[in-house]
Amino acid sequence: MNPTKPLLTVLAAVLLLGCSGMPTGGPDKDKTYRLTILHTNDHHGRFWKNGDGEYGMAARKTLIDQIRAEVGQAGGQSLLLDGGDVNTGVPESDLQDAVPDFRGMNLLGYDAMAVGNHEFDKPLNILRMQRDLARFPMLSANIYDSGKRMFEPYKVFNLGGLRVGVMGLTTEDTFKMVSPDNIKNIEFRSVIAEAAKVVPELRAKADIVIAATHMGHYENGNSGTQSAGDVEMARAVKGIDMVVGGHSQNPVCMKAENVLDREYVPGTECRPERQNGTWIVQAHEWGKYVGRADFEYRNGEFKLVKYALIPVNLKKPVKGADGKTTMVTYTGEIAENKEMLDLLKPFQEFGQQKLNIEIGATDGRLEGDRAVVRAKPASMGVLIGRALIDKTKADFAVVNAGGVRDSFAAGKLTYKDVLKVQPFGNTTVTVDLTGAEVMAYLTAAAKMSVGSGAFAQFAGIDLVITSGTVTSAKIKGAPVDPAKTYRMVINNFVAAGGDGYPRLTGHKSFVDTGFVDADLLRAYITAKSPLKAADYQPGDAVVRK
Repeated sequence: MNPTKPLLTVLAAVLLLGCSGMPTGGPDKDKTYRLTILHTNDHHGRFWKNGDGEYGMAARKTLIDQIRAEVGQAGGQSLLLDGGDVNTGVPESDLQDAVPDFRGMNLLGYDAMAVGNHEFDKPLNILRMQRDLARFPMLSANIYDSGKRMFEPYKVFNLGGLRVGVMGLTTEDTFKMVSPDNIKNIEFRSVIAEAAKVVPELRAKADIVIAATHMGHYENGNSGTQSAGDVEMARAVKGIDMVVGGHSQNPVCMKAENVLDREYVPGTECRPERQNGTWIVQAHEWGKYVGRADFEYRNGEFKLVKYALIPVNLKKPVKGADGKTTMVTYTGEIAENKEMLDLLKPFQEFGQQKLNIEIGATDGRLEGDRAVVRAKPASMGVLIGRALIDKTKADFAVVNAGGVRDSFAAGKLTYKDVLKVQPFGNTTVTVDLTGAEVMAYLTAAAKMSVGSGAFAQFAGIDLVITSGTVTSAKIKGAPVDPAKTYRMVINNFVAAGGDGYPRLTGHKSFVDTGFVDADLLRAYITAKSPLKAADYQPGDAVVRK
């Protein structure tokens, strides 16, 4: 027997542990460590560049590779993090369960991501497939499945002796925003309570604590009816050095303390949020930017040296001397990485083949832009509502703004255009209500917050809403009669209480027709084309006072 063999075995195990990325040791005294955090969020299926050549994973890879090389040459370390919502938004991705997006993230070398609410848009077997496909951890400390955490709560990275802990958190509103069938036995617990438990545990293992969150950045913590966001959490929980956020889909660039720069211009200086000693960042959406935060760590002090939101081929219209307008990048053009293009091109071509089927046309723009449809009556809300009414013969429709994801430009319309507007595959529900029930439901809908996905669009009904209460309602020109019965059409998500609407699945007249909303919109467009955009303008059908 060799008496030195056990000792050699122990030494080998220690050496292996030290090389495996596990959190061992700690930073040296009086040594300056350089750490660069790269971040994105709310990808929503945008693996390919858009029609103007903006963003896309191929250009993102070129940019990130360049930054990593620069940081490495200067003796620094880097982490690439994402704030969640990889899923839902572009039909080519939606049809393929975001497989191209996760494979692209693997090639980009993401280190971790927060779990977003849209990760639950499809059945759980799809989410589990995505988790298995990802070569990086999907993190969330506050999602519980049958009483146990569904995901890893955090991951600790050893970066040249500097231990960086990354914790994941997911908005508590998820239960209101996805189909109940997809989240049976799943709880979305308080982000603040879970963070308060996890941060001390993580502080014992890491020198720096970062929260990768999908909760939203709300100016001065004013989240309204939405659950607590990054600002509220940072104020409530001590010990978080940085938040890499998502969900609200805005570039977090501040004019002053608690004052968001709503006119931020791509490529200009961006000052991140600072709350209770915590830096808060968010890179807008869709891979439009890569956020870059350069830090120094020395003897327990974590100092931000420089921050930037780097546009990924974002463009602006520029009028030339000849009067013609061309799209020009705000900053230098970023070339597309060939390896990423080779990976993603087959997915893009497959999607295009399935989707570029012409179904009709419109003579003008039908407005479904997020900023409009969540704030005031919009023509896309009217169009969708009328398509639902046309199929079900309902008297009126209520459409949640969060279910409207895009606009139609004037011209030919394809199946892809329809799926960009309605990507969720919701089914259509009818409910027969007395006039009294109608008024109660409309008042609940009228109270939904401006700016939220719950904000209501209407069709087939004229309303006057005064201080959040419906004071007048007419259907087919006549006031709603409390004793009369009316048929309402909504989607199954709203009927199940999604976005905070009254739950109607138990109503005696509840009928889930099984008709998918996008299919009804497609059929309506085909039957009515060419659409006259003027016919769908909301006008003064809904008046808010």
